[in-house]
Amino acid sequence: MKILKTLFVLLLIASVVPASAQTADEIISNYLENTGGAEAWNNIEGIKYAGTANAQGMTIPIEYYQTKDGKQLLKINLQGQEMTQFSFDGDKMWTTNFMTMLPEEADAEATHNMKNQAMDFPDPFVNYKEKGYTVELIGDETMEGTETFKIKLTRKPMLVDGVEEPNVTFYYFEKENFVPIATEAEVKQGPMKGQMLKDTLSDYQEVEGLYFPFAITMGGGQPVTMTEIVINPEIDEAMFAMPEVEETEDKK
Repeated sequence: MKILKTLFVLLLIASVVPASAQTADEIISNYLENTGGAEAWNNIEGIKYAGTANAQGMTIPIEYYQTKDGKQLLKINLQGQEMTQFSFDGDKMWTTNFMTMLPEEADAEATHNMKNQAMDFPDPFVNYKEKGYTVELIGDETMEGTETFKIKLTRKPMLVDGVEEPNVTFYYFEKENFVPIATEAEVKQGPMKGQMLKDTLSDYQEVEGLYFPFAITMGGGQPVTMTEIVINPEIDEAMFAMPEVEETEDKK
């Protein structure tokens, strides 16, 4: 009887350990399935987000583009003037200098980090293992009155002043529909360095069979509202390229 009891305990342990190890994977699998299915997510070639951001009392129209091959671009309309806040063509990143309103190539560190960030397309959890990401279930947590699973996502390290730093984001998946309702990440640079910033995600809506959050509140309390999300939009590849800057008389 003692031998049978020992075997039963060993079998019980063997069955429990793999289940525990797979818990984070199951949560992510449920999330992808409930938002349209992994196959549908993998079939996306590009996404266009259009909406508004509220900052310092202003409502700023925005357009954000992402492509499967790593290109990204954020356009804003500031007081009637349209400008590219940043663009990345998969190799080179550039921004608009708000003082001169001229395009400027980003430094090597920002470009490196942007190249890694592009791997999040179309969602950080799609094929996350192939991307070199890892996930860990931290446990259950109540987030603003909602019961959630807290998942730790570790991406490839980011460069901060030439030094590799851990790149970690905590996701809070609500337990009913397995969708993230909030994220938290540590600020790595600037006056808020070391602080944890939280983004909230809500108003999930269907777009061609896939579900996206249409309401996002950024860490500093900046609300962003999507008015349209287009899957596989027509994209002019030329818009990612950095415009040539004519030499001024002073530089000649």
